[in-house]
Amino acid sequence: MAKSAAARAAPASDFRSEVRDGMRIDWDVPIAMDDGLVLRADVFRPVFKGRYPVIVSYGPYAKGLAFQDGYPSAWQRMAETHPDVTAGSSNLYQSWEVVDPEKWVPHDYVCVRVDSRGAGCSPGFIDHFSPRETKDFYDCIEWAGRQEWSNGKVGLNGISYYAMNQWHVASLQPPHLAAMCIWEGSADWYRDMTHHGGILSSFWENWYDMQVKTVQYGAGERGGRSRVHGEPVCGSESLPEEQLAKNRAEFGAEIRAHPLDDKYHRDRSPVWSKIKTPLFSAANWGGQGLHPRGNFEGFVRAASKDKWLEAHGIEHWTHFYTDYGREQQKRFFDFFLHGKDTGWSKQPKVLLQVRHIDKFVARAENEWPLKRTQWTKLYLDPANGTLSPARPAKKAALSFAATGDGATFLTPPVEAETEITGPSALKLFASSSTTDADVFIVLRVFTGDLKEIVFQGAIDPHTPIAQGWLRASHRKLDKKLSTQYRPYHTHDTKQPLKPGQAVELDIEIWPTSIVVPAGYRIGVTIRGKDYEYGGASGGKLSNFKNELKGCGPFLHDDPGDRPPEIFAGTTTLHFARNQAPYLLLPVIPAAKTNTARGRATHLARSAAVVLAEHSGPRPARPEHKLRESRDR
Repeated sequence: MAKSAAARAAPASDFRSEVRDGMRIDWDVPIAMDDGLVLRADVFRPVFKGRYPVIVSYGPYAKGLAFQDGYPSAWQRMAETHPDVTAGSSNLYQSWEVVDPEKWVPHDYVCVRVDSRGAGCSPGFIDHFSPRETKDFYDCIEWAGRQEWSNGKVGLNGISYYAMNQWHVASLQPPHLAAMCIWEGSADWYRDMTHHGGILSSFWENWYDMQVKTVQYGAGERGGRSRVHGEPVCGSESLPEEQLAKNRAEFGAEIRAHPLDDKYHRDRSPVWSKIKTPLFSAANWGGQGLHPRGNFEGFVRAASKDKWLEAHGIEHWTHFYTDYGREQQKRFFDFFLHGKDTGWSKQPKVLLQVRHIDKFVARAENEWPLKRTQWTKLYLDPANGTLSPARPAKKAALSFAATGDGATFLTPPVEAETEITGPSALKLFASSSTTDADVFIVLRVFTGDLKEIVFQGAIDPHTPIAQGWLRASHRKLDKKLSTQYRPYHTHDTKQPLKPGQAVELDIEIWPTSIVVPAGYRIGVTIRGKDYEYGGASGGKLSNFKNELKGCGPFLHDDPGDRPPEIFAGTTTLHFARNQAPYLLLPVIPAAKTNTARGRATHLARSAAVVLAEHSGPRPARPEHKLRESRDR
């Protein structure tokens, strides 16, 4: 594709500079890439000359678009609920998922925001997370490390997209990269993002329409104007829709064209052995479908000698901006970029905001998963619809319509407060009336009278405790990477089912944390479609197409990926002494009381009690019955 005038190398002086709000701001600074294309960056730096550490972000959301204008519903919710976010700032320079320079520049940092290739004020062809984008990010890091105002130490910080691509660029080991904060950043392009358990997520195509095409370079007035300087946030050119379409990948089609974990996905995923940068990885318990898995995987698998993990709750954009999150980020970067003794060297390797029904409680840990975890097996009993420490005594089968509500298995009310913190797994023996089946797993908590407990998730206000997914034809395991608690599938070949013939399935359930009060129940639902909360709708946010019904925008409803003739059949679960499905839970004993198997014993005993409560067999509790009880 021929480069426009704007895409050719520009002189170093081709930008505007001014002093305002206590900062020296350089607008649309040109950064030449190795292929000659010029990206544009806004640089916020201290007024006084000097050499300062640099915080860089690189992404597609238009650096000049105000948070309030691009994501009004998210901004309003955050600003109203967390006044510390807006305090101490004019909020003129707040942008989606990147740092507020007014809260960083006064502490002697330079903040560099780069519009990624093809987005905002940077021309070029949009190809998300591609090797080309990753090399651009590398070049931007090295450019920032060589500037006269830089001390040569570059840090990366940002949420979601601005976190995900940190894993990728760190794999290239830029010499000036000194530290990175990956705030809710997925890593594996296949497992974390495009295909959950081999099932296509429709999120990315919808995201592309709502959050990228709207701020593509050349959108002109359609992309909006900066609140600060009044210029178009998508550059000076206004291109017709036909040209804009030619300047971007057919993102959804490309993802659909790669249903297995092939080179396309590997090129957009990190190489863990090459990531050696000091890192601070922050996960969201409620980010099921995108935001938590990569942060836990990255903390465990990255080769970095210096690495820390934090996990929190509520909306995924909020704690990055609150004093809680920002002060942790600053202590981390002050230590690695400024060389200050901030006490970060004594920071616990793992800081968890442990989730309770009505609050979060901070707790320091040393590792992940927690060493003192009592891995507790609860077997699925089809006769009583229960979770039990005993294997099923008789051979049985339980069938449900794949497009229906599935089957739910429950413990009785637990005898004592029980903490579940960590990854979970589910083993099933299942068959289908067709040649394949999609299995959706929902880990849930109910009150004693079966009212479901849900939480404000990263996006959806009615998020269940945890979720897992697996397409039965993708059941092949990677023997080297799989663990008891984290099955790891190769996703490199399809193994079709023979109708009616059972196969063994090991299903990863993404990490979570919940302290279950005494008298509450733990449940697991097995179904053939996305979870839906049985209560009120979560409404809609300005940047998503779909109504929030429990899974946020992370749905699996692409008809091309899930043709009804294959995925709308009947799924059957099989039970026997040698085919004993079970849920593996990470039960955490009470602090300092590791005796008598602690909470795991309470949970197992509670599950055993239920067997005596039933005089005869009954079917596993179907989802619709749970909803009837909950809504009374």
